[in-house]
Amino acid sequence: MELNSNQIAEILPHRYPFALVDRITDYEPGQWAKGIKCVTVNEPFFCGHFPQFHVMPGVLILEAMAQVGGVAILSLPENKGKLALFGGVKNARFRRKVVPGDVLEMECVLTKRRGPVGIGECKATVNGQVACTAELTFAISG
Repeated sequence: MELNSNQIAEILPHRYPFALVDRITDYEPGQWAKGIKCVTVNEPFFCGHFPQFHVMPGVLILEAMAQVGGVAILSLPENKGKLALFGGVKNARFRRKVVPGDVLEMECVLTKRRGPVGIGECKATVNGQVACTAELTFAISG
């Protein structure tokens, strides 16, 4: 299943400038999701990171991956209207710069869940090259 930006906005509460997923390319509610972010020079964070050499901040790559995972968990009917909050980040590794013109392809597989807390294994790539990997912990609030 594919979701456009309007459909993503029905699931996630994030809005400009923090809506960091342009499209969900496929997902299975409660299991996994794949999405993309088309990085452009017009992103507000490039005004300060860095004005002479634009690089997408690593924390925003993590946030974008978390939003993809958020679609996976919040698309379950019992989680409609709830929030998925960051609980932690483990083993984050940044292997490639993400710059204007890149299409950041992200995937998050939900590997564990106990009550409102869960873990997602996430990866972001550009042109098949790994840009970032991390284990993200989330908590459902609502």
